Amino acid sequence: MRESRPQLLDVLFDDATATEKGPLHNVQQRAVALLKLNRAVKALLPSQLQPWCRVANYRQSILVLETANASWLMRLRYEQSNLLSALRAQILPSLSSIDIRINPALMAKGQNKIQETAQAAQKSEESAPLRHLSLESAKELRGLASRSPEKLRTILERLAALAGESANATKRDK
Repeated sequence: MRESRPQLLDVLFDDATATEKGPLHNVQQRAVALLKLNRAVKALLPSQLQPWCRVANYRQSILVLETANASWLMRLRYEQSNLLSALRAQILPSLSSIDIRINPALMAKGQNKIQETAQAAQKSEESAPLRHLSLESAKELRGLASRSPEKLRTILERLAALAGESANATKRDK
């Protein structure tokens, strides 16, 4: 049976530094194992579910997952049987079931991750090379416009007028 009475921090830290078998070492090993399991589970989940789900615990052959809200819980339940069989085959052969619980704190963390990825995408979009329409292409477009119906002619002429400008600096005149 486990000791559940309070202990002094000095005793805990002395035990942890003296041997590799102290209570803090056990907690650290458990945390590392859960982090590895969390990475493995997220790799098996569809990409839209990954920010909204995490491994909370693994005990008595039951994996406990947390999700942000009821809608993500339902989506995760659709994936539960696939996840269970994949985890049994790859990582946890003794896994008997998966318990899914709602943790609203994940909603804020998931929103932060989505905002970070959106900001990173915006930065990469801003740093993307600008596209240019060459003068030779503009000449070809004007030639094609002269043989085209009226509606298409105006569109092609407007496109040809953009020769030499960056594609991001275009203005739509309607």
